[in-house]
Order: sequence, then structure tokens, then C-alpha cells
Amino acid sequence: MIAWINAITLLFATLGMHIFYLLSVRPAQLEKRIGASAYTRSGAYRFIASLLMGVISVNYFLYRWNPLPFDPLAPTFPWPYVFSIAIAIVIAFPSLYLMMRAMLDAGEETMRPGKNHALYGGIYEKLRHPMALGELPLWWVIAFLAHSPSMAVYSLVHIPIFIWWCFAEEKDLRLRYGEAYEAYRRRTGMFFPKRRRD
Repeated sequence: MIAWINAITLLFATLGMHIFYLLSVRPAQLEKRIGASAYTRSGAYRFIASLLMGVISVNYFLYRWNPLPFDPLAPTFPWPYVFSIAIAIVIAFPSLYLMMRAMLDAGEETMRPGKNHALYGGIYEKLRHPMALGELPLWWVIAFLAHSPSMAVYSLVHIPIFIWWCFAEEKDLRLRYGEAYEAYRRRTGMFFPKRRRD
């Protein structure tokens, strides 16, 4: 019974997280319908998405000890747990570095979109989406810390949705910043740095 409750919670929390985060990256579009309060509401959506990320993280660990009865994968990886910890650490360091740099350079916009916020500098001059690039691999960090092959496979579901978030956010940023954002897009890579032309 616990396995089913956990699996259902995982699915709904994943769906909810993606919906609320997608809503949070569209304040300029929302502003057309409800006015300036759109930015406050987008911050609330982002907070809810963050809470759901926490729920999903707990689900990953619960699944390790309460897998679904028909799961074809082994409950744990075939190597000692210490190897899974080592893999998690190797993935975590560059991911957390990117995420922390992105959060520092985005400032309060990380959790609270603001209408008058300027385009970011710092790492955002190299990549348009360093936060997503840093955050996405953390699902595998959690899966390896949970020592769960099933959760490592489940983490693949986040890839297309994270990419969808990035495209949705860019559409909104074009509304907010206009030609300044278009120029930024031309000179800055989405997920990989662009080679500078001399």
C-alpha cells in the first residue's frame, strides 16, 4: 500500500511541479491578463514548485524501500552503496556550482520575478539557462543517493520538461525585454557557451 501511495504522490508531485514552474516563468504573459500582480503570483507559483521538488526528493528515497511490486528493475544498483555515493558526488559538484552561480547572478529574481529587473550578468553572459543546466542533473544525484535504478530511469522524464521550461521562459523574456533579449540570445548560447568571433 505504501508503495502505491508513494508512486502516485511522485507522479502527481512531478506533474504539479512542472505545471507550477511553467506558470512561474510567464509573468509578462500573465501581466497582460491580470496586471502587475502577475509577478507576485509568478513568485508564488515558483515557491509551490520548489515545495513539490522537495516532495519528489522524499518520494525518490521512499521508492528505494517501497518499490512497486511489478518494477522490473532491481531495488538497488548492483554495486556497493559507497559507489552510488561517489557517483552522486561527482555529478553534484559541477551541478551545484552552476546552480549556485546562477542563483547569485540572478539575485532575488531566482524566486521572485520582478517587472523592473534588468537582464542578468555573470554566468548568464556565458549561458542563457545555467540554472536549469545545474538543476537537472540533481535528480540523478538524488537517485544515486537513494541507490535506486528505478529513480535514475524515472529522472529521464525531467529532461524534455526542463527544456520546455527554458523555451517558455525565453518567450516570456522576449516580451519583457524586447530587442535587448534578442541581442542577448544571438550572442549567448542556450545550454552551451557560444564561440566568440574575433
